[in-house]
Amino acid sequence: MIDFKKLLKEKARIQMDFGCGPNCQEGWIGIDRRKLPNVDIIQDLQDFPWKIPSNCCHLGLLSHVYEHIEPKHRLSLMNEFWRVMKLGGQLMIASPYATSMGAFQDPTHYTCPNEASFTYFDPNCELYNVYKPKPWRLIRNEYQVNGSLNVILVKIDRIKDAKDNKDTCSCSKKNKDCKK
Repeated sequence: MIDFKKLLKEKARIQMDFGCGPNCQEGWIGIDRRKLPNVDIIQDLQDFPWKIPSNCCHLGLLSHVYEHIEPKHRLSLMNEFWRVMKLGGQLMIASPYATSMGAFQDPTHYTCPNEASFTYFDPNCELYNVYKPKPWRLIRNEYQVNGSLNVILVKIDRIKDAKDNKDTCSCSKKNKDCKK
């Protein structure tokens, strides 16, 4: 188990690879539900709250894990990410796109997101008002031709920061739910 007090004193920047499996990014803290090589913290991402201190992570990576989270846990998952991220910290998410071949090939996938899915977390987007989770600024929301959806969210401080940054919403221009 990681000594977070020591780690926070030693490192100026904490980067966490959530659901990394044995392939944790070099120099990052590896988090997975299984005890594998390169995993520093054993944590089921669907078991809340996590054994991770609040406001400690500068950069988080969730690469091809979101689609394995049960939909009933996804709002709690995003709120838990919000809790552990520092203000202004970035959460990078890569997932198979909802209608891509990759979305359907793995029998352990639940539903996969599309470009509207993460607009539910940005107060500048109309869909935020459906659930009103902890607020994020959506700064990247792109479908890639390889079948991936790549998203970057920035932790903001409640609704005030969202209102101050209305011009930064990355809601798809085709998305009728965007306020822009």
